[in-house]
Amino acid sequence: MNEKELLEIENIELQLLIEAIYLKYGYDFKNYTKSHLKRRILRRVKLDNLKTITQLTEKMLYDREVLKQILLDLSINVTEMFRFPKFFKDLREDVIPLLKTYPSINIWHAGCSTGEEVISMAILLKEEGLLNRVNIYATDINKKVLDIAKEGIYSIEDVKKWTKNYQEAGGKKSFSDYYVAKYDHAIFDQDLLKNVTFLEHNLVIDKSFIDANLVICRNVLIYFNKELQNQVLELFEESLIPGGMIGIGSKENLKFTSVNEKFESITATTKIYKKKIGC
Repeated sequence: MNEKELLEIENIELQLLIEAIYLKYGYDFKNYTKSHLKRRILRRVKLDNLKTITQLTEKMLYDREVLKQILLDLSINVTEMFRFPKFFKDLREDVIPLLKTYPSINIWHAGCSTGEEVISMAILLKEEGLLNRVNIYATDINKKVLDIAKEGIYSIEDVKKWTKNYQEAGGKKSFSDYYVAKYDHAIFDQDLLKNVTFLEHNLVIDKSFIDANLVICRNVLIYFNKELQNQVLELFEESLIPGGMIGIGSKENLKFTSVNEKFESITATTKIYKKKIGC
């Protein structure tokens, strides 16, 4: 069998796996970018010492634990605290003053993964005197990463790297004020998470559940095709109150999407937008 034939069969097997996941368990990955899915699935095939995607599909159909591992593989879990510090600096300077005009505030962190950006947001809100007025809803499709997020415990080596991010993001205190170092880990102050609700939520099939003042969803849309990007952005637009704001990844954009006309840009480089009044 030549390489072209092998690629063709792999693509068919991938399609069958995606359809099987949907039919058996209801998780819909049909509109994720195929290159992303294929890369992650072939890695799982190799790690499990399987020969083909079809073998993985058969295991998944009869063993829910295999599905859980696939969901973990397909989740976008690359994150860190104060990632892309300029984004958090802009939140502090351009978004926080607007949030301060509301008596209570709902923030939705969609695709929160293991919670690093949620804690970053909580620290920022605490320093700006808003933490007690805020409800943060942190959602992800994957229960396993949500369990990690709830703990707020991370490798001390990672925390050392994140200290620089915090300082560049305009942090007002010492980053070490927010955690206790114990052995090889940093345990973050649970007070930061007291107003955080962690929820399983699937952006593809689940509905809007809050009236949000701010939605944060960074570096998730890039894994969706155009159709799914529009669907998810419409979900966010529906969830935002008039004048509400959304922050997305630096490589993502509202231009040429179905919601573009309903938003105005607040910061161009860090991709923070405000929903127009009357929309």
